[in-house]
Amino acid sequence: MCGIVGVVSAAPVNQLIYDALLLLQHRGQDAAGIVTQKERKFFMHKAKGMVKDVFRTRNMRALPGNVGLGQVRYPTAGNAASEEEAQPFYVNAPFGVVMVHNGNLTNAKQLRTELADTDHRHTNTESDSEVLLNVLAHELGRASTGAPLQSEEVFAAVRAVHKRIKGSYAVIALIAGYGLLAFRDPFGIRPLCMGRGANNSIMLASESVALEGTSQVFERDIAPGEAIFVHNDGRVESQQCAENSQLYPCVFEYVYLARPDSTMDGISVYQARLNMGETLAKRVISMVPPNEIDAVIPIPESSRPSAMQLAQLLGKPYREGFVKNRYVGRTFIMPGQGARKKSVRQKLNAIGSEFKGRNVLLVDDSIVRGTTSKEIVQMARDAGANKVYLASAAPPVRHPNVYGIDMPTRSELVAYGRTVEEIRQVIGCDALIYQDVDAMKQTVGKINPKVKGFEASCFDGVYVTGDISNDEVTALNEGRNRGGEEESEDTSRLALPNAEDN
Repeated sequence: MCGIVGVVSAAPVNQLIYDALLLLQHRGQDAAGIVTQKERKFFMHKAKGMVKDVFRTRNMRALPGNVGLGQVRYPTAGNAASEEEAQPFYVNAPFGVVMVHNGNLTNAKQLRTELADTDHRHTNTESDSEVLLNVLAHELGRASTGAPLQSEEVFAAVRAVHKRIKGSYAVIALIAGYGLLAFRDPFGIRPLCMGRGANNSIMLASESVALEGTSQVFERDIAPGEAIFVHNDGRVESQQCAENSQLYPCVFEYVYLARPDSTMDGISVYQARLNMGETLAKRVISMVPPNEIDAVIPIPESSRPSAMQLAQLLGKPYREGFVKNRYVGRTFIMPGQGARKKSVRQKLNAIGSEFKGRNVLLVDDSIVRGTTSKEIVQMARDAGANKVYLASAAPPVRHPNVYGIDMPTRSELVAYGRTVEEIRQVIGCDALIYQDVDAMKQTVGKINPKVKGFEASCFDGVYVTGDISNDEVTALNEGRNRGGEEESEDTSRLALPNAEDN
């Protein structure tokens, strides 16, 4: 997953992009980059690390111009150790194009061959984003009839891109001397929205919180398959560029990825998590008599809304039993078992008085590999809990994700090939309660009836793009290069996106 932002303004945009990236930091902490444009020249700075560490005063001064874009990256394809794969990416022909991308291409291998053999374009990294950029650049070259570049030629290029690439993608690109181009995949899997602000600024970003936190006024979400072209003078043109587009946003955005104060495709992330708590309460009641529960305790952070709603419906006290150390990096981001396992107890500490002699219901937003959940359950027992029940606001994660979330291979998923009882035994809790898949989709979807369905492949195994077989899932996961690090720790929710973290 990544966070992307693009801005066209009548004033310098370097600080505005920096501020927006801080608000999107939860979407990626591996690398950050900003590119700006002055006249027809691009100015770029990117590196591995957090936004506040990558950009110093000298770097910001070297980013002049009233048009620009930026990205925070957590790699789900390519090589996590390579600084060359930090975005934005740049090609000098045609016109000069620089791009940021959130998502995952599922046919990147095939496209890389086409680019080399047919399009005669060279890619220098393992990143699928560089592949996407070269496909876009090639189609821009084919669609354009010469200078000046016409907006209809830009939209024709995007239509051709949609026909060639598969997977999930939210894209923002700058075309030197012409303006900012943004488009979203035909299923709207990855989010993208637009807003306006002072100095006639127009901003596109992954989440609405990036707009609101920089004093932009949210205008609308970009539709699936839609392309937006913002001219350098601020004029905005849009066009639907995909055939048979339909909205299937990633449900995991609402479960965990997005900040709770964001609204995506007309669905409040916070309200979605409250609703998931309601349906989870029904599941809990069917498995554990409420009189056997003394307190409901969330595993910080994003499980809190679900846990609060669940506690209210059960009529049980909602208690904070874990304190999070905000100065330890996200375990979701740490690329290796050793670093992440060590960080579990550094990240969370139990408040003994909330556990001693009690039957506690722990609530997490999801359970992936299960190793972190196992350790947290043991922390509760070590703190004196009599019984430890565990509820997940999301259904069992039984399938890998191929659309831009760093999910492990099937064999590493604790729910793969196991019954709920077998998972409970692995984790070591006294009862394990999962959300129901259909109930989750219904309770989130009812917030905006215009959303007819969700991309929920990690839960139900249905890949909405329709081009993913079991063999292809295996190949895509085997192709992930994490910089030589072993991947065998839970992406469980130990450091979560919330307003306090940014």
